[in-house]
Amino acid sequence: MRTKSLKKNKINVITLGCSKNIYDSEVLMGQLRANGKEVEHEAPADKEGNIIVINTCGFIDNAKAESVNMILEYADKKEKGLVDKVFVTGCLSERYRPDLEKEIPNVDQFFGTTELPQLLKALGADYKHELLGERLTTTPKNYAYLKIAEGCDRPCSFCAIPLMRGKHVSQPIEKLVKEAEGLAKDGVKELILIAQDLTYYGLDLYKKRNLAELLEALAEVEGIEWIRLHYAFPTGFPMDVLELMKREPKICNYIDIPLQHISDSILKSMRRGTTQEKTTQLLKDFRAAVPGMAIRTTLIVGYPGETQEDFEILKDFVQEMKFDRLGCFAYSHEENTHAYLLEDDVPDDVKKDRANEIMELQSQISWDLNQEKIGQVFKCIIDRKEGSHFVGRTEFDSPDVDNEVLIDASKFYLKTGDFAMIKIIDATEFDLYGEPA
Repeated sequence: MRTKSLKKNKINVITLGCSKNIYDSEVLMGQLRANGKEVEHEAPADKEGNIIVINTCGFIDNAKAESVNMILEYADKKEKGLVDKVFVTGCLSERYRPDLEKEIPNVDQFFGTTELPQLLKALGADYKHELLGERLTTTPKNYAYLKIAEGCDRPCSFCAIPLMRGKHVSQPIEKLVKEAEGLAKDGVKELILIAQDLTYYGLDLYKKRNLAELLEALAEVEGIEWIRLHYAFPTGFPMDVLELMKREPKICNYIDIPLQHISDSILKSMRRGTTQEKTTQLLKDFRAAVPGMAIRTTLIVGYPGETQEDFEILKDFVQEMKFDRLGCFAYSHEENTHAYLLEDDVPDDVKKDRANEIMELQSQISWDLNQEKIGQVFKCIIDRKEGSHFVGRTEFDSPDVDNEVLIDASKFYLKTGDFAMIKIIDATEFDLYGEPA
């Protein structure tokens, strides 16, 4: 058993799950730092401090398991006297707090997704309202996430997000502009707009879909050079955003639009509010309005009742649409969702095979699209140096999920955090190789 040290408390924040959670952890750490607390994000074991805050994900089975394992690991460390206190927040905690409190009593306290002031109080800090938009960013200095709304009003049958994040609440434009200005002053050049649903932005505050107006305001912020859109729901997408994307060079020709499926019967059961015909037309409209834009999507296979025929329709659609970026997930049967009432009738091995088949198909599409880039010159942002390469991205690539551009650091010097014109000299399915043009 280790003896209690006399040094002041040090807080280590661990983040699991999506970029929305990263944002929430950054806000938490900004508040702690402003309260004079020593705080780090995912510090190495030998420097991790004596107070642990785990920001959990509760979205699908794999994510839940990862979160539970992390809580158990630190509950065990507390038991052994390696850490003094363990606090748990985030989506898993919001969704399953009574069960977690019962099963893992060694955790000091569990908090939901909207209980930041209470969590701060437990950590001996006060919630400072004047810190509007101020965060301790954890991403490389050149990009940051900007959460423009919280929660979701969509009725998708498979999704537990409304249970964990509540109803859609948009952030006012002036607040987001102020936050963007603060980030730009700290050297951020790329804003990645996130929400459960960008498409819905403004309906609650301004009684209309107001994403385009927000983008225009953000584009005026000095120092911001790229603005990227993530998680736009296809139904009701505000088409004036496309006109702005074509006109305003700061808005990346890139959109992440999760489609989930394309078979009409599955879309209806998923309660997506659209059809194959409408979705196909929407994507064609996107490409007509902004030629050369990169479209990222995510798909779900193995949803209850998905037949081989439904899956073949999905495969044909992927082949026809040739998405620039695509992720595919096996369906996870989530309690308290509408789809939980359906029989989870697609066997796990079939789900896995179907997901692999989609990704193999996409791998070939990515290869073909990347080969076309050889010889072209792109403006790239240099995120980091890793091993013998500088690692950058084009405007068509988001960090962590998309292609990277690798530049040989033994031959060329580039400054991380800066933009550079890079000529593509080679390509694989998921990486581009380049040299300064």
